[in-house]
Amino acid sequence: MDRRTALTGLAAAAALPLLPACAGMDTVAIDVASQGSWPADRKPGTYAIERLPSQQANAAEQERVEAAAIGALQATGFTPAPPAEADVLIQLGARVFEVARRDRYAYSSIYWRNDWWFHGGRWPYFWGPPYGPPYVSDFPDVQREVAVLIRDRRSQQFVYEARGSYTSRWTSDALLPAMFDAVMKDFPQTALSPRSVTVALPKAKG
Repeated sequence: MDRRTALTGLAAAAALPLLPACAGMDTVAIDVASQGSWPADRKPGTYAIERLPSQQANAAEQERVEAAAIGALQATGFTPAPPAEADVLIQLGARVFEVARRDRYAYSSIYWRNDWWFHGGRWPYFWGPPYGPPYVSDFPDVQREVAVLIRDRRSQQFVYEARGSYTSRWTSDALLPAMFDAVMKDFPQTALSPRSVTVALPKAKG
């Protein structure tokens, strides 16, 4: 697989018509796949992050991705080091894109008038309370993907690869770090791929 394609920079997620995450949502299930040849007796050591040319050209987006992943890397046991001294070099990627979705409802109801958030912040049209004719509403799902590639600095061989994906209409600043937590949770085991990994959403600060 082309690494440049797999590790695209984070899309302009702020432009997507997303809804805030539900206030009661404290965990999230991420679809994870991992492969690798990390030796069973090798402990996590020092790491340095390397960027592809496309990531260097979009430094602000890439910094956001890396900031979201650092907690997961350190929780696994990795510690940062200068590139010339690190045991491994790590590439991090993330992307966000819309996925077409169509939800159908047999009848509109006056109930939905008080539930505007359910329609993505767009007020639906109604004809004659309390019920109207059948209607169709389109709701875009948003798919998020993250990837972690770990390369041994001395041998230059890739020793671990993990990817995660999550599709929902909801958004939260906590999703990106939670996704990196999920893809690194089983490191260095590859486990069943793909699999669902449930992790806690980081608590909002302040």
